[in-house]
Amino acid sequence: MTSRGTPFDPTRVPHLNGRFAPVTEEVDETELRVTGTLPDSLDGVYLRNGPNPRFTPVGSYLYPIDGDGMIHGVWLSQGRARYRNRFVRTPAMRAEESAGHALWGGLQSLITPGADQVGEALAGSFKPLPDINVVHHAGRLLALAESDCPYRMSPELDTLGEETFDGHLPAGITAHPKTDPATGELAVFCYALEPPYLTWSVIGPDGAVRRGPTPVDGAVEPRMIHDMALTDRYLVLVCAPALFDLDAAMKGGSFLAWRPDRGTRIALIPRDGGPVRWADDEAFWLWHTVNAYDTPDGRVVLDYVQWPALSLGRSPEPAPAGHGAHSGLTRALVDPATGTVRRTQLDDTRVELPRIDDRGTGRPHHRLATAAGSGRTGLLTGEYDALCWYDIEDGHAAARLWPAGDLSVGEPVFAPTPGTHDATDGHWLTFATDRTDDTSWLLVLPGDDPAQGPVARVRIPVRVPLGLHGTWLPTEE
Repeated sequence: MTSRGTPFDPTRVPHLNGRFAPVTEEVDETELRVTGTLPDSLDGVYLRNGPNPRFTPVGSYLYPIDGDGMIHGVWLSQGRARYRNRFVRTPAMRAEESAGHALWGGLQSLITPGADQVGEALAGSFKPLPDINVVHHAGRLLALAESDCPYRMSPELDTLGEETFDGHLPAGITAHPKTDPATGELAVFCYALEPPYLTWSVIGPDGAVRRGPTPVDGAVEPRMIHDMALTDRYLVLVCAPALFDLDAAMKGGSFLAWRPDRGTRIALIPRDGGPVRWADDEAFWLWHTVNAYDTPDGRVVLDYVQWPALSLGRSPEPAPAGHGAHSGLTRALVDPATGTVRRTQLDDTRVELPRIDDRGTGRPHHRLATAAGSGRTGLLTGEYDALCWYDIEDGHAAARLWPAGDLSVGEPVFAPTPGTHDATDGHWLTFATDRTDDTSWLLVLPGDDPAQGPVARVRIPVRVPLGLHGTWLPTEE
C-alpha cells in the first residue's frame, strides 16, 4: 500500500518498465562485439551507476531517487572490450535477498521492516540507495547515494562495504562531489532533515578528511540539493525551494514539497573557511551543474541546466510567468558582494546530464556535452534520443546535435587521450539502448567532431536500463 492507502501497481509506473525496467542478472562477458574500430588510446574502464531495483518495489517508486544501485562496467584495451555488471549490495539488499522479495518501500511510502524480518540493527531504518553516481578518489571506488554514506567497490565491482572515511563523515555525502584537478581535493556536502541542515567537508588527495562536517551558516530549513559546483575559491550550492516535510508524509502527503514562495538561494562557501555569501533569486530548480569558475572581478560564473520546478517521476508543471519559468542550459553570474544573481538562458533545447572534460573543473570551460531531446514524442522523463555539444565563447553557446535515431542515450562522459590537455583530444562515451529491439551499446564518439556520430559501437550482452551517472578511469593516470 502507499502512504495514501491506495494500491501500488508497479506495472503502471513508467520508470519500472520499458527502457527503464530493471535487470536482475549479473553478467560477465570477456569478448564483446565491436562495430567500427575502438581507438588505441582508449585503455581503461567506463563505469555507470543507476537505479535498478533488485526486487519488485512495494509501496511507491519515484525515479530517479528510488532503486538499488547497479554498476555497469566496460573495460577497453587494445581495441577489445569486456563487460561486467554488479549490484551495490548494501545490508538492506542482502536482507531482501534472504527474504526473496522487497522489504523496504519507496521513499514516499515510508514502509520499513520490523526486527522480526531483518533484525534489530536494520529494523525501522531507511534503505541505503547508492544508485546515482560512481566516482574514484584516493584509491577508493565509490557508489554514491543522494545523501547518505557511499559504498566502496572493488575494481571488479564487488561491494566492500559502507564508506565513512575512517568515521569522520558518518552521515555520508551526496551523489555529486567535485574533485579539484589542481589540488586533488574532493569537496563534498551533505543535507539532513534535522539541524545542521547542510554541511560541507573536504577530503585530501590521500583520502584523509581535511575538514570535517562544517555547518553552512544561513541554511535554516531542510532543502534537497542534488549537485554542486567548485571554483578555486568556493563551493557553490544552489538551494532551491524543495523542502522535506516528514510530518506531511506521515499524514499521507508528500515528503518533498515545492514551495516557490521561498525562492532559490545560492550559497558561495569559501574554501578557506570564511563567511558564507548568499545570493537570493526567484524559484527555479536544477538537477545538475555544468561547471563554475571565478571571474577576475570576484564574481562566480555558474553554468547549469535549469527547470521551472522540481518534479519526480513525471514532467515538471509549467511555472507561472515571472517565476523562473524558462528552462534549458543557463548561465548565472553570482555576485558575492551584492548577493545578487543575473541569469541568462544559453539555449532552450531540452537537455540534461551535462558534462565537461573533468580536468577543467573549476576553470573556464569552452565545451560541454549533454543528453538531449530531438523533439520526438513518446519519450519518458529522463529519456533522451540525441547528444548535444556546446562550444561556449563570451557567454554564447553554439550547439551541435547528433540525433541518435532509434537509440535512447545517456550521459556523455569524456575520456581524454593520455598525455594531452585539449578538451577535444579524446572520446565521448555513453550507453545507448535501441528502442526497436532493446539491445544496448556503448557508443564511442570522437572529441574533435562528435556530431559526426560514433566511430565505434560495443554491443553489451544485456540491456542496460536507462540510468544516471558514470566515469572513465584510465588504466594509467
